[in-house]
Amino acid sequence: MKEIEILNKILPIFQQRPEISTGPGDDCAVIDLDETCLLAAVDQLAEGIHYYPNIAPERIAAKLLKRNLSDIAAMGGVPTYALLALASNRSDDQWFNKFYQGLEKEARRWDVSICGGDLSSLPAEGVKDVMSLTILGFCPLGRACLRANAKPGDLLYATGFFGNSLHSEHHLDFTPRLPEGKFLAKNFSSAMIDVSDGLLLDASRIAKASSLALILDLSAIPLRSGADINSALSDGEDYELLFTVSPTFSEVLERNWNFETKLTRIGQFESGAGVTSSDGRNLLKGLKTGYEHHNN
Repeated sequence: MKEIEILNKILPIFQQRPEISTGPGDDCAVIDLDETCLLAAVDQLAEGIHYYPNIAPERIAAKLLKRNLSDIAAMGGVPTYALLALASNRSDDQWFNKFYQGLEKEARRWDVSICGGDLSSLPAEGVKDVMSLTILGFCPLGRACLRANAKPGDLLYATGFFGNSLHSEHHLDFTPRLPEGKFLAKNFSSAMIDVSDGLLLDASRIAKASSLALILDLSAIPLRSGADINSALSDGEDYELLFTVSPTFSEVLERNWNFETKLTRIGQFESGAGVTSSDGRNLLKGLKTGYEHHNN
């Protein structure tokens, strides 16, 4: 399965109602209501792709919810409700008890209500679990941080560190940047994305959606312990935020950044297309850009 190619072909076929201001192709769908925007996103986990079979069910459940929370964070929104669909071939009631308890513990941390879903079986052989969670949230009308909102001259900033997400187990134990995203959307940024598939791939999505070129300063990208620049660019599952800030407000942002989360300027947008390094190298050729689902 070539995920990006398939999506590019099928997404244009879906009819969108007039109140949907942003449909498929961003971190969340944005549905304009009378005085607010409803945010909606869905994500899934499958054993052997997103986690190993020996991972505790509580950690699996927490990751599933946090992946979706990270999408809400990238829009500058506040999460509220979630629905879970779980298919499994397990017969161990204790596993299910721990999974749902772990999901509820994480949901309470962020004041999210698990308000519905579905539980089904899988064939006895093969993958043990496939799960999907739909998240709903809200943001002020017209204030969703869309990938298409970058402007020429905007600076690209990042939260946190990148690379080595698998072996460090950051991909399980990360914290979604909800307070940071809300702060940025209110005060400084109108274009944002969370890094799930890889820093280079996800940064290029902002550039492409905004019809701009991006120059990345590779030396500025903060590396997680055990990471090198290649893994930082392409490993994915960092669940950090990439976001744009006008140069006019960059110093104000840095002075008023009161979060423990690291803040780093890593690039700048300009007229044109593509993603290059500061020394002019085309980063979209010759480098792995990020993770894409595929068949072996």
